[in-house]
Amino acid sequence: MASRRRRFAEHRKACGYNQEDFAEAVGVDRSTVQRWESGKTGPQPWQRPSIARVLHITAKDLDELLFPEAHVPHPPSVNRLAVTEPSGDDEFDAYELARRVSASDVGAETLLRLENAFDELAMKYPVSPPQNLLERVRKHSAYVSHLMDSRMTLGEQRRLYVVGGWFQLLGATLHIDLNQENAATSRLRTAMTLAQHAEHSEIQAWCYETDAWRVLTGGEYMRALELSVVAQRLAPAGSSVAIQATAQEGRARARLGEAKETYAAIDRVQGMSAALTQNKGIEHHYQYDPGKSLAYAATTLAWVGDPAAEGVAREVIARLAPSEDIHKWPRRVASANIDLALTLLNGKRLDEACDAAQRAILSGRVVPSNHWRALEVVKAVEARQLPEASDLRDAYQTLKELPRGDEKTE
Repeated sequence: MASRRRRFAEHRKACGYNQEDFAEAVGVDRSTVQRWESGKTGPQPWQRPSIARVLHITAKDLDELLFPEAHVPHPPSVNRLAVTEPSGDDEFDAYELARRVSASDVGAETLLRLENAFDELAMKYPVSPPQNLLERVRKHSAYVSHLMDSRMTLGEQRRLYVVGGWFQLLGATLHIDLNQENAATSRLRTAMTLAQHAEHSEIQAWCYETDAWRVLTGGEYMRALELSVVAQRLAPAGSSVAIQATAQEGRARARLGEAKETYAAIDRVQGMSAALTQNKGIEHHYQYDPGKSLAYAATTLAWVGDPAAEGVAREVIARLAPSEDIHKWPRRVASANIDLALTLLNGKRLDEACDAAQRAILSGRVVPSNHWRALEVVKAVEARQLPEASDLRDAYQTLKELPRGDEKTE
């Protein structure tokens, strides 16, 4: 078996991957790859298609590399239900089956702690550097993967799949923030697979919504519209993801110049968010709240060219800016200042526009996936040949040169 594991590592190296790059490509952490190659654990079923694709081999080839023992019959064991001899007593057979069904090496307490840990990380998302948060998500995802091989009840298995799906989804979001496309794709696919196994439509909808956001930042506005519509179809009625997907639809339509449909989407978002019952903290990334509604409206109105974006953006800034110290801003305040700058540029209020843009860029709260929005303002200022253009370009270049994860936090 050790030689087969060495063959797996050799094949990985032959494909040009070190352990860290390979881990990112398949959406796991490096320690997971090390465990695979040492023979301590093997990949989960939903991870194997990604591994085979990255290594350019078939599923059968991968099994041959990793699991040569898979075709060897297991020796008889009293712990395997399939080889237990019938006792001839139906009553006691039923007792034994009940005991086995309720037996677990996971436990409700472990699952509760994982669920609470996910909620904690999701609430830190708006104010934490993506790279720092990603390290914690990786560790929790690895632990969930470790538990997958444990004995557990069917109810616990579903809970584990669900919390695993949430961690993979948040990991994908962080990879998108850091412009790590391959890792983001792998994690989104894994989150979707786990959600499908658990029949969890909310996570499935979030996967489509998150992908809509990703392609929107890449300029694929029609694709973003299509994905956001699919997300809405999957989303539970009145849920946060239903609102968020509708907001993404509005932003995509604004970029496509569909003003009438854009305003209709904004109205639907406002109506749904007013009726939403919040069951998480308002800073939870997967809990829609009025602050998000305003922030998305500001961006959408700015993109559709509506002067009303100014008032909405200023309201977001007034509500969420904890102080005049720009380095303590939440990300939404930085985004609102970019929206404000775009609107002021359209209104010929050039000095104010440059000031808002520079404050957003110098805050350090514009994550890599949103650098294009800051650049949009910089290019607009340069096109107008404003004297502030040089300083704004220098500030933007400084932002681009920050190491990933060095965005300032509170």
